[in-house]
Amino acid sequence: MRTQRGYDFYLVSSSLQKAIRRGDVRCAGYFALELFPKYSEYCWKRLLTVSAEDCYGPITKEIMALYEGFKIVNKGKRADQLGGRIFISKAVILLCTQPHSRDADVLSNFVYDRKRGLTDDQINAYMEEARNENIPIPDYAYDVHTRQGKMKGKTKADFFIEEDQSLAYRQLSLFDDINIGVM
Repeated sequence: MRTQRGYDFYLVSSSLQKAIRRGDVRCAGYFALELFPKYSEYCWKRLLTVSAEDCYGPITKEIMALYEGFKIVNKGKRADQLGGRIFISKAVILLCTQPHSRDADVLSNFVYDRKRGLTDDQINAYMEEARNENIPIPDYAYDVHTRQGKMKGKTKADFFIEEDQSLAYRQLSLFDDINIGVM
């Protein structure tokens, strides 16, 4: 199966979910709209699944409301006349910017794997393996609050500037008018 620009359908689906998981709005939006209009119903199914599988909190209700809006806008239209991309775009933005948690998926798989005949010890071994994975400490962790950061000459001003600039989906702040570099 191919999407409108000739991508493999399954790779588009995977890219959409992985981009949402990483908060990459542009990539997720691109691949969501790559499914529009031909695979719009599938796109909505994927977005609803992501809302339950990857996002923390009650975001699924918001995605359902956007899906309902999409259906209302398209009521009575043929598949080649669909509109309402804005509803898909809004759903992608919400999903990308939500706090993320894989807890529901982990729980589901924990129960499902039990039904497949895996023992508790096998399931726990898989989970322990995932818990014990070591990743390197990112450079941004070495700031003025750590010995290593202080040794590198990091200052509180560096901290405020770097942390402010690194915010994903930064919101307006009450303190945007303050030059934090001179604090």
